Amino acid sequence: MKTLHTLRDRLETDGFAVIEGFKSAAEIAELRARAAAIVDDFDPAVASGIFTTRDEQERSDAYFIDSGMAIRCFFEEEAFDENGVLKQPKALSINKIGHAMHDLDPVFERFSHGPELDALARDAGMAVPHVYQSMYIFKQPHIGGEVRWHQDATYFYTEPQSVITLWFALERADRDNGCLWVQRGGQRTPLRERFAVHNRVGRPQQLDDMPWPSQAEAEPVEVEAGTLVVFHGRLPHYSAPNRSAASRHAYTLHVVDGTASYAAENWLQRDASLPVRGFV
Repeated sequence: MKTLHTLRDRLETDGFAVIEGFKSAAEIAELRARAAAIVDDFDPAVASGIFTTRDEQERSDAYFIDSGMAIRCFFEEEAFDENGVLKQPKALSINKIGHAMHDLDPVFERFSHGPELDALARDAGMAVPHVYQSMYIFKQPHIGGEVRWHQDATYFYTEPQSVITLWFALERADRDNGCLWVQRGGQRTPLRERFAVHNRVGRPQQLDDMPWPSQAEAEPVEVEAGTLVVFHGRLPHYSAPNRSAASRHAYTLHVVDGTASYAAENWLQRDASLPVRGFV
């Protein structure tokens, strides 16, 4: 049996790797407190952003398209009643914060950078790690939305494919509160879709008609707070709705190799005012 010596070996074999105890309780507490403060300061009147991948057709709203260089809050799909009024407090209505906290907020910047993360990305096969996106995901109690089967390379298309995802558990994630589910080895399947923006409208484009994994092929990734899950850009993964009374906070970074060609049609673009950078 082959011994998996490097993170790159594990990603090429299984498509994902689970690293327990990567972040301390103090680091997690600081990030959670800062996320709560951002939500507290957020004025819902300035945004109409609702985040969903369940039945994604197109995105044309500037609030989303321009969020790659900003810090913005997005509501859960089920946060509002039929009259457009929040059904619960604002703090329990936000789906996520995105997408440039790692560069624009000092607390998120500390959590998202450093030599340990740089070494990890290089162990995964990155020659020049570039951190394009950060997301703080709340997976709210009772209304936490489903995230359908997808591959992250759909949204971060490079030639050659290079994106990896770093998924930090900030709370315990289990089957009850909407943990990740993956298809072990599924990174060897084709990239099924590409999300491309033309004239500021983003639409998914089908690349391959291979079906998404069946439930029998899905494997839950149940982890404790502080765990880091790293996964390959073509690994199929999803998370079910959270109908439990417990939230499932997580934080993710999407990292692309700077030696690869980053598509001009990708929804997230940076300009000279906020250039993409690495971990150190």
